[in-house]
Amino acid sequence: MTQHDTIAGGDATSPPAIELIGITKRYGAVVACDDVHLAIRPGRIHGILGENGAGKSTLMKVLIGLVIPDAGEVRRHGTAIRINDPVAAAEHGIGMVHQHFSLVEPLTVWENVALGDVGRLDPRRVRARVGEISEQYGLEIDPDDRISDLPAGMRQRVEIIKCLRRDPEVLVFDEPTSVLSPAESEFLFNALRTVVERDGKAVALVSHRLGEVMAATDEITIMRDGRVVESLSTAEADARSLARAMVGREVSLRGDVIQTGSASDHVHRDRTAEVPVLRITDASARGRDGRVLLDRLSVDVHAGEIVGLAGVEGNGQRALGDVLSSLLALDSGRVEVESREIPTGRAGAMARAGVAIVPEDRHHSGCVLDFSVAENMFIADPERVARRGLMDRGEMARRAEALIDRFDISCAGPDAPMWSLSGGNQQRVVMARELSHDPRVLVAAQPTRGLDVGAIEYLSEQLRAAARGGVGILLISTELEEILDLSDRIVVIANGHIVGEMINADVDLERIGMLMTGAAAESGVPS
Repeated sequence: MTQHDTIAGGDATSPPAIELIGITKRYGAVVACDDVHLAIRPGRIHGILGENGAGKSTLMKVLIGLVIPDAGEVRRHGTAIRINDPVAAAEHGIGMVHQHFSLVEPLTVWENVALGDVGRLDPRRVRARVGEISEQYGLEIDPDDRISDLPAGMRQRVEIIKCLRRDPEVLVFDEPTSVLSPAESEFLFNALRTVVERDGKAVALVSHRLGEVMAATDEITIMRDGRVVESLSTAEADARSLARAMVGREVSLRGDVIQTGSASDHVHRDRTAEVPVLRITDASARGRDGRVLLDRLSVDVHAGEIVGLAGVEGNGQRALGDVLSSLLALDSGRVEVESREIPTGRAGAMARAGVAIVPEDRHHSGCVLDFSVAENMFIADPERVARRGLMDRGEMARRAEALIDRFDISCAGPDAPMWSLSGGNQQRVVMARELSHDPRVLVAAQPTRGLDVGAIEYLSEQLRAAARGGVGILLISTELEEILDLSDRIVVIANGHIVGEMINADVDLERIGMLMTGAAAESGVPS
């Protein structure tokens, strides 16, 4: 039996566990959901697919009671129910694992799981229940681990355990892999399949990622501009038609390179005689706890070249990005831009040397959500729009308008708050700000993480265009598909050290995988 066949008594014709009928939600002139119909059946994983801003998350917030619709109704097993808040949703057997974790970092796993309980707290009983769920669904975790010490994948497990502990009939996962590595994502989907097969639960998986929806679901509903544009069985779907339905036009997809293991579109040029625009030599750094972050890491980037840094998350990528953002000082080693050594850990030094940064977490360090689009575009260099030491709002708006047009940013205008933009448009603002300085080097860390196929296509072309214009680009990504699609040369990082290098035309996927996991070193495979 395949994952798209009948599972735990559930099939495409079984009565829905939950139905959303004619759901409409408006925010002023914006229609977030427009007469949406959706049926989620027991024993099935139903993918809700769409671009950022398509209405997916709003629809699920209606289901969980976080948003009250203007029209339409929710039915459970054919009977209309009223869901005014998450408590009511839980009473009707609906649980949700949100895109952004709702955990209290100073508390332990079991304490977070127990949050919201009424009556006398029994720590031993909660710990035991966490252990039971962990074993039952393969979500191994120590109940006494502190949340602040856990990586994203383990925090996701805690959120799932919190949800499963209340034994919901319907589980909603909103963009669950946006902060997970490929291995963590695969683990999550295996756990979801266990939930469906063993217990016959109904699962709604909200995502903008074609690959994971096709691999993990049984049915797919596609939304665009707040409406359902197509519903079909996953077995009938193909990536190209799904992308076309999502975006409303033909989209250039990644994937051919990773399937064939070749990248003939990348023409290698011998640059050994050229002076690198960015040279990092024997870079070593430790964290405050003494842990080694970078271990004699060396890498060169030439003008007009995209160098992809591939590796499993947590192997020094963030530390390297922090060094090139002037946030972390090296203990030893050096960074040179156009043969000039740049001091590390000194605020603004890298930016003044011509190094631009697209950070891996745009909300944490790439933008200020409560500021306007224009303010975010000039937050790092306000002097560009200042007159006699004072901010010239008119000049800032004019320059912002030009960047909005140049980078095709969808927003209400320069004064629109950053939080009102979709994730893809927020990333365009960050990219516009960094490229508007005419940098010599662009460090792009996870540049398309959390973005839909349309935004990925656009931002990928922006990176290629910057390279064609002579910018040296260091692409830091945990998505091998992205690395293969964009990079001229690939270097692999493990334990804070470069363990291998190859040009794209000679790429060996098996070798890259071994290098990323450290297996190559153990087996004696040369780097």
